[in-house]
Amino acid sequence: MTVEVPFYFAAVIAIFASLRVVTGSNAIHSLLYLVVSLLAVAVCFYFLGAPFAAGLEVIVYAGAILVLFVFAAMMFDLQGDVDPVNFRQQGKSNWLSIWFGPCLLATLLLVELIYIITSSDNGQKFASNLVDAKAVGILLYGPYLLAVEIASFLLLAGLVGGYHFAKDDAPGDHL
Repeated sequence: MTVEVPFYFAAVIAIFASLRVVTGSNAIHSLLYLVVSLLAVAVCFYFLGAPFAAGLEVIVYAGAILVLFVFAAMMFDLQGDVDPVNFRQQGKSNWLSIWFGPCLLATLLLVELIYIITSSDNGQKFASNLVDAKAVGILLYGPYLLAVEIASFLLLAGLVGGYHFAKDDAPGDHL
């Protein structure tokens, strides 16, 4: 199997999961598909010869940023979902319908990644164009330092602005 086939397979999974994020009717279901989408993008980074960027994708985006999204979804108390989930009234079949799609896509990614890692000839194809952590660090803390800091301030301003617009305005509340 050439390197292009697993890359495109992971890219198709990322596109499908991203479409499910955008078209989802429930915020929590969309967040589950967002996890799969971010993991698929990490696999694409790995196939492009950037295992450090793939690790950062999993740790920073699929870990930290997604926890922030879940926290924001709980903090804003999103009740405007088209099909809100009430786990007390619905049985275990609802759990299966919620978790089946993301688990299936994540399992396909895991099988693909295990196959690529265990095959001996594919590891040598990535050795010539690897991007190591030192090169990423030099770029992030060199010419792109100001852009990284501005992006972090914009994310913080977006979170504060989202909280401000989402809260209820009670009479006499001027905060």
